[in-house]
Amino acid sequence: MSKELTLNVSSPVSGTTDLDRGSILFVGTATVIIRFAGFTILTDPNFLHAGDHAHIGYGMTTERLTEPAFDIDALPPIDFCILSHYHGDHFDQIVEEKLQKDLPIITTEHAVSELEKKGFTHGIALDTWDSVVVRSNETAVRITSMPGQHGPGIVDFALPPVMGSMLDFQDTDGSRLLRMYITGDTLIHDDLNEIPKRFPDVDLMVMHLGGTRVMGILVTMDDEQGIEMMRVIEPGTTIPIHYNDYDVFKSPLEDFQRAVEKAGLTDRVFYLTHGESYEFQAKRHQAGKSVTGN
Repeated sequence: MSKELTLNVSSPVSGTTDLDRGSILFVGTATVIIRFAGFTILTDPNFLHAGDHAHIGYGMTTERLTEPAFDIDALPPIDFCILSHYHGDHFDQIVEEKLQKDLPIITTEHAVSELEKKGFTHGIALDTWDSVVVRSNETAVRITSMPGQHGPGIVDFALPPVMGSMLDFQDTDGSRLLRMYITGDTLIHDDLNEIPKRFPDVDLMVMHLGGTRVMGILVTMDDEQGIEMMRVIEPGTTIPIHYNDYDVFKSPLEDFQRAVEKAGLTDRVFYLTHGESYEFQAKRHQAGKSVTGN
């Protein structure tokens, strides 16, 4: 049975609450900053520089090929962080040193355990379909853990558990303002078909691509799987991230762009480069409608 937790943020760091407009700033890799409904949310913080190496387990590393949009010292005040899993290209050694240790981090149980070893004190562990509701005085956002599979078959057991995240933003009268799905580092697998049944009408999907290969094995979606994910979830708009940043990313964004055009989905995708933002408007649903996906 799924569980629900509550995190209170009585005074969000932004100091203002705009229920009509929001933005997604792409920093690089899987790092974005989401600003909406008064909340400022960080995902998968990765601030290594070109030439630096990220640890990806079993003594293996991968070289960063790109620069983040800015250094971690320029990170704005954050209300909480969402972390899909514990890998060095999603939570690196710079972040371990410089990110505030009491920042709420919503992630997997495995990641919380690893973060505690690094001195982080406010990890919030979710299993698949569990949720945490972050409340301010004026708004709320429910984050629900979505199924994820980092590798094919038995290979997945050798990789850290990964989760996607469904964000349902809600105002005080119960109206859902926006539904956003962040895929995390998942491959296409059968459990994803349950998502649109529980969480229809996704407004925005932030999709991790890259076609990452470790020892020749695909462990993140490539262009073909990205198209399949769009067809499974049917979001209003898809924003691809997690591409071209590391030498293990073998499916460049250009492959996905060609696949999108071939599939006739060009008008459903918005592309960002590091430092660019996507601005969006609230997609209000009727008052009183549940934000649990039912």
